[in-house]
Amino acid sequence: MTITNKKISLRFPRHLVDRPVVYHLIKDYNLELNILKATISSEEGHMVLELRGERADFDKGIEYLTKTGLIIDTLCREVTRNEARCTDCGACVTICPAQAFSVDSISRDITFDEEKCVVCGMCILSCPSRSMELHF
Repeated sequence: MTITNKKISLRFPRHLVDRPVVYHLIKDYNLELNILKATISSEEGHMVLELRGERADFDKGIEYLTKTGLIIDTLCREVTRNEARCTDCGACVTICPAQAFSVDSISRDITFDEEKCVVCGMCILSCPSRSMELHF
């Protein structure tokens, strides 16, 4: 028995936001999951999950998600901050769903905690100085 543990990002198009996806992953595919981030509206959805289970169940669960039409991205990447480029503008602080950024109340310097990062990429998109970088 091989156990697989991976973080994945799911994007839900409008016509799939009302599907009980998480329920099926647990009930039908025996997967344990931890929802790291979720934003679901009637228009679209995005969810970052940490999935864990036997390799065969994991593969079947991913196949189910793919056949359902969800956009899946495995998080086999890391986000880093280029300190030389960062201007401490704070754009990343408010956008980060994992609260991986903090602001020093006195100096106003921004600190990035890579351990909290769920690699959603929101900070990369919001950073005007392009100091947030994605590495595969």
